[in-house]
Amino acid sequence: MTDGWLAEIESTALSVAIAVVPLAVLFLLFQVFLLRLPLQQVADILKGSAIAAAGLFLFLLGVGIGFLPFGRAVGEALGGLEETWLFVLAGMLLGLFTAWGEPAVRILSDQVEEASSGSIRGVLVLYAVAIGVAVWVGLGMLRIAYGIPLLYLLVPGYLLVIALMWFSDRDFVMIAVDAGGVATGPLANSFLLVLALGASATMGDQDPILHGFGFVALIAIAPITSVMALGCLVRLKGRASGRLGQDPGQENSDAQSVPDRQRRSQGLG
Repeated sequence: MTDGWLAEIESTALSVAIAVVPLAVLFLLFQVFLLRLPLQQVADILKGSAIAAAGLFLFLLGVGIGFLPFGRAVGEALGGLEETWLFVLAGMLLGLFTAWGEPAVRILSDQVEEASSGSIRGVLVLYAVAIGVAVWVGLGMLRIAYGIPLLYLLVPGYLLVIALMWFSDRDFVMIAVDAGGVATGPLANSFLLVLALGASATMGDQDPILHGFGFVALIAIAPITSVMALGCLVRLKGRASGRLGQDPGQENSDAQSVPDRQRRSQGLG
């Protein structure tokens, strides 16, 4: 077991170095030829990068040693259940908590609230992503349980996305597209994917490659649909509040064209 741990530590350290060192070198090149930041700020950036690299190393090491085996074990246990509804419900709960704890989803939520100056609450985006992932993980569990082809879920899902784009608030369309990328972060890939593989491997004559993989594609589409649906609700609420707060005289005034109003204000009408 010690040899396995040492091999995992060496492999993880190499992966982190390959990911972080080129970025650090690129930053130093920009600093020399373009940025010329104060030395104290450069030192802070390098220290922060070192801390992030250490955190990434510990996270990936924990994933390799504990998270992946844990996810597969849970998937195998769920795959042995005879009650399909319990299998689906457990998958939905695991999808909800995985998306809720996904670091990239929380970063996106914070950035949305900051960029919108608080008009779009970050926790609202977080709820929408987590609920969407839960629903689509449940559909993925149904797919594994009954051997449903992946295209039977993906094609209607993306048709729904195209339809929602026409009715959703434009701000939420942009957020939804990015949410589809961040939801498939390290937690989803390291836990939910092996969860699906473990479940499909214990279900009779199912091929784990055919039914276990493709799960991340469902997770990617999940927040796109849920966040756009939230955008539709926001747009409908805005229209309803606008109609309630508008008097008939104002409605007739809004029906006039802008050039007519400009001409009248200049005494030309």
